Amino acid sequence: MPRDGCGHTLLTPHSGTLSSKNYPGTYPNHTACRWRLRAPPGTSLLLAFGDVDLEPSERCARSSLLLADPQAGTAYGPYCRNAVPATPLLVTNSSAVTVLFNSTSHRSGRGLLLSYATSQHPDLVSCLARGTHYTQEYVSVYCPAGCKDIDGDIWGNPSQGYRDTSVLCKAAVHAGVIADELGGQVTLSREKGITLYESAFANGLHSKRGSLSEKRLIFHRACGDALEVAAFNASSWWHEVDALGQDRAWAAERAALGTAGHSWAAEPGSEATWLELDLGTRRNVTGIITKGSSEQYDYYVTSYRVSSSRDGKNWRPYRGSGGQEDKVFEGNADSHGEVSNAFIPPIVARYVRVTPQSWHQRVALKVALVGCQLARVRAPRPYVPSVPKEVPVPTSHPASHTPIPGVALDSEKAGSTLLVMLLIGGFVLFCSSLLLLAFLCRRKRKPAAELNCGITKGYPKLEPSQVCSLQSLPPPDSLLASFPTAAAPGDLSRTHSPEYAEPDLVPVSPCTQAGPSTFKPLPDEGYALPLVVSHYDVPGKYHEYAEPLPPEPEYATPFSEPEPAGTRWNPCGITGLPGSPPARYDAPAPRPGELPAGCAAPRGERTAGAGGDVPSPEGAGCQLRDCPLSHVYHEAL
Repeated sequence: MPRDGCGHTLLTPHSGTLSSKNYPGTYPNHTACRWRLRAPPGTSLLLAFGDVDLEPSERCARSSLLLADPQAGTAYGPYCRNAVPATPLLVTNSSAVTVLFNSTSHRSGRGLLLSYATSQHPDLVSCLARGTHYTQEYVSVYCPAGCKDIDGDIWGNPSQGYRDTSVLCKAAVHAGVIADELGGQVTLSREKGITLYESAFANGLHSKRGSLSEKRLIFHRACGDALEVAAFNASSWWHEVDALGQDRAWAAERAALGTAGHSWAAEPGSEATWLELDLGTRRNVTGIITKGSSEQYDYYVTSYRVSSSRDGKNWRPYRGSGGQEDKVFEGNADSHGEVSNAFIPPIVARYVRVTPQSWHQRVALKVALVGCQLARVRAPRPYVPSVPKEVPVPTSHPASHTPIPGVALDSEKAGSTLLVMLLIGGFVLFCSSLLLLAFLCRRKRKPAAELNCGITKGYPKLEPSQVCSLQSLPPPDSLLASFPTAAAPGDLSRTHSPEYAEPDLVPVSPCTQAGPSTFKPLPDEGYALPLVVSHYDVPGKYHEYAEPLPPEPEYATPFSEPEPAGTRWNPCGITGLPGSPPARYDAPAPRPGELPAGCAAPRGERTAGAGGDVPSPEGAGCQLRDCPLSHVYHEAL
């Protein structure tokens, strides 16, 4: 049978891809092709129909596709446009299938695209499967060999990801996840799309620049980190002298990919040029990235070979998955772009050498390697059968133990019972700690919250089993202004507030002044300083209240002595006769060298009087609340 109708064909023992001639264009007239597919013994074949577009006719007489198993005598088809396969994946029970394609005169039709794999890969997909065909977040499929040269667009690059409209298997080859010669399992995730997908050239494929998409495809590739290069070495390097007479060294150290400026360049006219990278120790190398000189110089390498060594002396060329010929990698197409190529299978070596095969104007190169550390494989220990040790039985104790009545221990449930007991005990301890913490917090907040002070007519009211101190109340301005400063120097707010006995309630006079009392009045808005007319009157600088009670269990009681009507002091105010001078009174002077109890030395100026020097009201050192003689007066002579 003629084979002029065969198109792209790549057949391997585990997977492959085939198509009609000119696919996806119109297949030619009067052509035929036959493919024989074989799987390893013990396996069967799976056929994935990517596209079957043959011109329809009665019983597919003009163009047809037929699948036959000569050994079993079974056949599938014929297929054409009006008789397509029922499912996109055909499962056969044979390890060998013959594919027959023929065409006569026709006007239209793209032809056929068919892929296959063994029964070990039930998740086989065709080369035309796209990311938009899936809805789950994580996708794992098996891509057949030969999808690289099948027509299909991809947008993006390995670092950014790919647009979800890209064909899966071709994008996987571009990302370096699988080799087109072998195919393989692909794992990817569908994530949120980005605004712009940049193009890149990698593994012989050029992707397109794409716009915003709903989802993007991220291929999961193990062992793809940048490797650190310990040293660079080269066959030669170019020593340039520019037009101004300045020297520029294109040394091997300039070959690092991240180096700014010019790159490494070989000496002009040198033969067998190479660039060597020393990784310091053996690494698992899975890919290489190359770049030209720079934008200022238009030097770059278009193709190269790679060899590796473990000791730097014996070199082994890289031959790829085929293993027959040295693989030639596609290099750069300009001096500033980066090109990636994957090593499948990876290289395990310390030294990697790049040998340029073709270049533009001059051999100039920047290189970076990707991979990971070499996994350490521990040698398995030889199996030594364990011999049970004999446990000596003490002779001083009886061999049998007396069982405890009512207790039965199950050895299988002992572990679970102990775990339950530990959990219960831990829960009890946790609850106890929480209760104790709550009690302590409540106890700290309780004294400040339960204090209650009641004031009835300007006097503190003591609740049962409570002591209310005036220090807990904010002192108003009237109270702060009425405290004396002469008898007790310092800040009275920092002294201890004394406790006073509870007085009987005293009716308030009509002139809003409380009656005479020996108890310290509360700060009240109606309390005011007495009016002072004469300097012998009660000084208005201090309040009239008794000193704090002594610590003995004796308490002072209120007292009031009857005074003559002519000598009673009117708290509401004292007015003098018009035209008459104010009367002067003689006050008994204290004994020489002795002051009454609780009196302080005079601080102010003294004025001359009838009975001697009399202290002025502003400088009085003995006040009404401190000196017991200040309430004794004499009639004027």
